[in-house]
Amino acid sequence: MNKVNPTTIFLKDYQAPDFVVETIDLEFELGEEFTLVKSRLAIHANSPSTFKKSSSLVLQGEELELKAVILDGKPLTVKQYKVTPECLTISNVSEKFVLEVHTVIKPQKNTALSGLYKSSGNFCTQCEAEGFRRITYFLDRPDVMSRYTTTIIADQKRYPVLLSNGNLVGSGKLDENRHWARWEDPYKKPSYLFALVAGDLEFIEDFFETKSGKRVTIRIYVEKGNRDKSYHAMQAVKKAMRWDEEKFGREYDLDIYMIVAVSDFNMGAMENKGLNIFNTKYILAQPETATDQDYIHVEAVIAHEYFHNWTGNRITCRDWFQLSLKEGLTVFRDQSFTADTTSKTVARIQDVNALRIAQFPEDAGPLAHPVRPESYIEINNFYTATVYEKGAEVIRMIQTILGEELFRKGMDLYFERHDGQAVTTEEFVKAMEDASGNDLTQFRLWYSQAGTPVLKISDQYDAAKKIYTLDIKQIIPDTPEQKNKKAMHIPIKMGLLDSAGHELVNDMLQVRLPHETFRFENIAEHPIPSLLRNFSAPVKIEYDYSDTSLRMLFKHDANLFNRWEAGQKYSINLIMRAIKNYQNGKKLEMPDDFVDAFIYAFQTVEDKLLLAEMLTLPSEKYLAEQMTIIDVDAIHAVREFFIMELATQLKNLLITVYQKNNRKIPYQFDMKEVGQRQIKNLCLSYLMNLKDVEIHETYGMQQFTDSLNSNMTDTIAALRGLTNINGLQRETALKDFYKKWQNDALVLDKWFALQATSKLPKTLGQVKKLAQHSAFDIKNPNKVYALIGSFCNQNPIQFHAANGEGYEFLTDTVLQLNALNPQIAARMISPLTNWKRYDSGRQKLMKKNLESVLQHKKLSKDVYELASKSLND
Repeated sequence: MNKVNPTTIFLKDYQAPDFVVETIDLEFELGEEFTLVKSRLAIHANSPSTFKKSSSLVLQGEELELKAVILDGKPLTVKQYKVTPECLTISNVSEKFVLEVHTVIKPQKNTALSGLYKSSGNFCTQCEAEGFRRITYFLDRPDVMSRYTTTIIADQKRYPVLLSNGNLVGSGKLDENRHWARWEDPYKKPSYLFALVAGDLEFIEDFFETKSGKRVTIRIYVEKGNRDKSYHAMQAVKKAMRWDEEKFGREYDLDIYMIVAVSDFNMGAMENKGLNIFNTKYILAQPETATDQDYIHVEAVIAHEYFHNWTGNRITCRDWFQLSLKEGLTVFRDQSFTADTTSKTVARIQDVNALRIAQFPEDAGPLAHPVRPESYIEINNFYTATVYEKGAEVIRMIQTILGEELFRKGMDLYFERHDGQAVTTEEFVKAMEDASGNDLTQFRLWYSQAGTPVLKISDQYDAAKKIYTLDIKQIIPDTPEQKNKKAMHIPIKMGLLDSAGHELVNDMLQVRLPHETFRFENIAEHPIPSLLRNFSAPVKIEYDYSDTSLRMLFKHDANLFNRWEAGQKYSINLIMRAIKNYQNGKKLEMPDDFVDAFIYAFQTVEDKLLLAEMLTLPSEKYLAEQMTIIDVDAIHAVREFFIMELATQLKNLLITVYQKNNRKIPYQFDMKEVGQRQIKNLCLSYLMNLKDVEIHETYGMQQFTDSLNSNMTDTIAALRGLTNINGLQRETALKDFYKKWQNDALVLDKWFALQATSKLPKTLGQVKKLAQHSAFDIKNPNKVYALIGSFCNQNPIQFHAANGEGYEFLTDTVLQLNALNPQIAARMISPLTNWKRYDSGRQKLMKKNLESVLQHKKLSKDVYELASKSLND
């Protein structure tokens, strides 16, 4: 096995830095072959009372060519410092000093997209989590907060735009057609928030007036040709600014807020102070190139990064174990924003779906970790659904327990108490306690214990005494690194319905013990419980609902989220029973009551966004989570059977609803129009499963043709259906789509993704062919996610082919990416990590491929950590 042996970092070993950097002055001379970086650091001992004259200064640095080290104005010889591949050490420094370091870097060769690199001919940075050390030697840790001044020198013709954090304080021309710009950030920040952009960009500009009357300039910079696609993003910025003022009382604090959209980016976006750098995917949007979901995601991601200005920038995390302090909190804030600006119920449904599909399996697998991890090898591996989405659920539970008013007081106290500091999750929870007077001691376990709690619930009804009882047992499953866990503090919103669907009780239970009983008096009949309303806690509920009870909740529950939830549980129950029949060779059947429930929803639910969610079957990935050993083939076969049966029995109704909502009007992005497109395209998705060429032509191909030049939402909906049909229509549509959009990189990502998720046989062969396509670039993360990520994560029946070809393809791709971009390679390997959940044949093949990854001679620590943990579980 490959001897990587990387160092494991532990939370328990945290120590405050020996030194702090008060100010850092940076100068960049950007060149075509290399870049010269000069840094001037004003450093002093963090604790003068404990400072020792023999102290050494250790600065982190990677892939740097050191040119000069100057201490208090005196150049040091090579004998006066020590350089390793990971750090620069200077011994016997004084209590206070000025250090200058000159380094050379080569951004043009930086395929890892961490530090300073080039994207489409432009220079840009990505420094979170530890990219700044790839720019210059520094105390590259989040608890070292400094004031930055950045001077950028570059060729004026090639790079007319020079940007960095803060406010522009000077600029001018130099000889040899060069120019310079100096930016000064008045606020202290950690190195991971540093940003630099230099390029030939264009921008749109607007202004926002804060509640206090301050006029803020907003600029969005894009590559040339994309200016017209950035106006939706501009409105999203202003919407987020106003929302944060109204909901949390947070105003923007600089004179200018800038966004730069780049094509090559590992993440969605980065909240660098005053200069957010975005993946183009979350900025560019026009009706003809972006779907409704793209529009919503643009708003959500912009809101997320903007909200970081306070929850992440003004107050940051003390160490990377506290990552959820900023990310979980900010995800909660962006989810709240989306709920307020779209549909509260549908936004909640989509957030819960995402959590269950991504985070629940993570919590149940070999890579399970707490919201606040105890250790890591590579911090980039902990930008996870647990830290982000489960972290957001932890914040939401605090709000649920305290109530919105006290939660807001807690947020205000947190901002007041810790502005300008690097703090921990403990300090956040303490602010909530102090503001509300609530004891959250037990609740803190949500930060330290991994695993998804299971609540086993049973009930009893005493007709004579009219007393209804709920019995709740709390089970916290073991995870690889944690056993014998303690009971959690879990808020359970719930209701009770009578046999006519009328609400008898609307309450919140606070579960704190391993076993508790809750009594409800004066209940006239045996009620139907509506449990975990609005998904008030990230837990699994085990309660033996009858089909009749679930249909009642689906039709009548006053809580709209739980109406949807009842439909999902009903669907899962029926599908799981059918899977057993399939496995036993029995005939598949779908109950008439299930079809009737669909018809009832069509006839009674007026909110079309909600209706579309209610009529969508659970995904194959979520169905897989209901099985101890995942049967990929049975899940796919049975779910496809249910879709076909619904399409066949409801054909006329689906056509009627489709036609009613197929309005030939110009695209508008508002929730009413989005809802009409959602329900129309859901009907189309069912209809396209019919073996009916006339349907395919009349509805699928016609919608594709009508919308190709004007409405990407409808285009993609039609093309998705056509992509799953073998024949001339499929090939014609794919060819026409490519011809129309071959010069738009983001739209082509959709073209790649649709083909990668096709249910047709031989999809892997097509994916391999597309990987050699001139429009595919393995160095571009968006392309990797679109083609390879879509195939491996969203097409289980094809990826998990019994012969293991999908696993081999992914392994080859991971090793190729390992040499180019270890962070992306690590993200790609995740479908193999839960190998123990599959049948013995697939287990053997997946394990073999993980072992071959570990045998690789130059394996990155990013990939090593995930592969080794998966095998050692």
